Amino acid sequence: MDDTVARQGQEIRKESAEIERSAKAVERSTSELTHSADRRTTLAGDRTLLAAERTYAAWVRTALAALATGVGSAALGKDVLPKLVGELTGTVLIVFAGFCLVAAVWRELCGVALTPHPDVKPIPRALLVPMNFFLLLVAVAALVGIWSA
Repeated sequence: MDDTVARQGQEIRKESAEIERSAKAVERSTSELTHSADRRTTLAGDRTLLAAERTYAAWVRTALAALATGVGSAALGKDVLPKLVGELTGTVLIVFAGFCLVAAVWRELCGVALTPHPDVKPIPRALLVPMNFFLLLVAVAALVGIWSA
């Protein structure tokens, strides 16, 4: 009988040790999953921020292309087409460039929700408005140049 009790005690201690080992493994696994989930959340926020900045760059790139095309069409079309056609084509493209510049800033300032602690530094917002305002002034100067020439 004492032998049976001793065996049962050993089995209970063995099971208790296995349960303790299993509990520690679950705790480690939970800690790793939590860290992994936090990292995935941070990386998802970084991807969102970078996608928004790529979109901003696309708006500005489109604006610069429209501005250059507007000036070029007005200059190239004056010898081939009536002057008014070149001026109107250039005006439409330059106005579109202005729209793209305004939309780029508006979308960047109002459209992005930042994650709590992103790893990526965003474009300084204090730089966006002055830079696009300067490009908008260039567009207005191009319009004046088209209609005064």
